Formats: sequence, structure tokens, C-alpha cells
Amino acid sequence: MRTFSIAPQEMAASLWRNRGLVKALIQREILGRYQGSVLGILWSFFNPILMLAVYTFVFSVIFKARWGTGGTESKAEFALILFAGLLLFNLFAECVTRAPGLILGNTSYVKRVVFPLEILPWVSFGAALFHVCVNLVVWLLFYLFILGLPKATVVLLPLALIPLMLQVMGVSWFLASLGVYLRDVSHVVGILVSTLMFLTPIFYPASAIPAAYQQLLYLNPLTFIVELARDLLIFGRWLDWGSFGLVTVGSAVVAWAGFAWFQKTRKGFADVL
Repeated sequence: MRTFSIAPQEMAASLWRNRGLVKALIQREILGRYQGSVLGILWSFFNPILMLAVYTFVFSVIFKARWGTGGTESKAEFALILFAGLLLFNLFAECVTRAPGLILGNTSYVKRVVFPLEILPWVSFGAALFHVCVNLVVWLLFYLFILGLPKATVVLLPLALIPLMLQVMGVSWFLASLGVYLRDVSHVVGILVSTLMFLTPIFYPASAIPAAYQQLLYLNPLTFIVELARDLLIFGRWLDWGSFGLVTVGSAVVAWAGFAWFQKTRKGFADVL
């Protein structure tokens, strides 16, 4: 029986070997989502524009929300701060929510074709990353119109994607495998992701949480990433390299653990499906 390597370097090696296939599948995934629609891929721009308009109206007009206690933000700035946090959380949520069905939705790759199944989470991540980039363009244009030129720290945003990517891939590999054996996983994951959204400082700053609970809040690995994205995009704060390094190393361990689980359990996919 064929054995599958669980070596950490195999995570990147597999992606590199199959980079052409991954690129083609990502393109198919993106274009397939809008196939048959009149406006096609332009729909990917309309959703973030609509959401920014809704956030601006609801939070700044109806709730008159302000970030922190200073109350110095413009009417639309709260929406920009909120949307900056949602950019990365939505990437995590989309990939993780889809993960339990990745193998179940591609049974032909398991049964009939010699196919590198471990790349399917990469395809899911790549398609979700495309939509994040579209949302970021809309966010930047809105920021430029409302507040002027973005902070110079915006150029460091791709760094925030590194620990997020590692976390997403580790969780996706784990759930993709688990979803084959336990079909209820997708329902549980949907509930957990919805709960996690409110346990991540997206709609509120981490400083708004009582000091006794802030340490618990930072046990959520997304807290650091969302706060980092907001610091880079909105507040112009540079990276704390020590904390960034620790989070990145921890995220790499999560990625390898999920990959190892996937490689160890994939032998039974064909029998179950």
C-alpha cells in the first residue's frame, strides 16, 4: 500500500510539485462561481461595496458607534475598522466551513484518479484569497475617498497572512479528513465558526474586554491576526516582531499537525466513500 509522507517540508513540496494544477483548479473555482451570470466576476466587487455601505449606515448612523472611548472617528471610520477585521476572519471562515466537504465533494479524485488530495485545501484557500484581495481593493478605495492616503504600514499586510494561512491549512487538512469519517462535522463547524466570530475582536477592540478576560481572548489565535491587520491598515502601527514570530511558529505547528493527520488517515478514504 502506498505511504504518504508526513514530513513538514512535504507541505510546501507538494504545493510546488502541483503548482500548475493548483493554479488551474483555483481559476476554475473562481470562474465557476459566477458561471452563467450576466455580470460574471464583477459580482465579487458588488458584495464588499454593499457590505461597506450597510456597515457604515448601521453602525455609524443607527448605533452611532465609535471605536474606543475617544469618539473622534468620522462617521464611516467605524465601518472601515470593522471591515478590516472581517477581511481576514472571512478568509478563515470560508475555508474552514468548506473544509469538511472537500473530499466528499471530490470523490472521483479518490476512487478513479491518482490525484494529490492534499492540494484541495490549497485550492480552497486560493479561491478565498482572491475574494479577500477584491475586498481589500474596495476597502482601500473607500479609505482613500474617506480619509485620504492609507498608512505606509499597509504594505506589511501580506505578513499577517502568513500565520493565518498556516492556521487555515492545518485546520482545513484536519477537517477535510475528519469530514470523510464523521458526516456531522460540517454542522458542528458551522456553529463553531459563527461563535468564533463573536469571540474574536471584530466588532469591538480587545481593550474593551475586562482585564481579567483579556488573556482568555488571546487564547483565540485569530485575535492576534485580526488586531495585527487592523493595526497595519488603520492605525499605522508596525509589527511587534517577537509576538509575530511566536504566533507564526505556533501556526506552523498547527499546519504540520493537520497535514500529518490528513496524510495518516487518507488511506481509508476510498473504503469509506
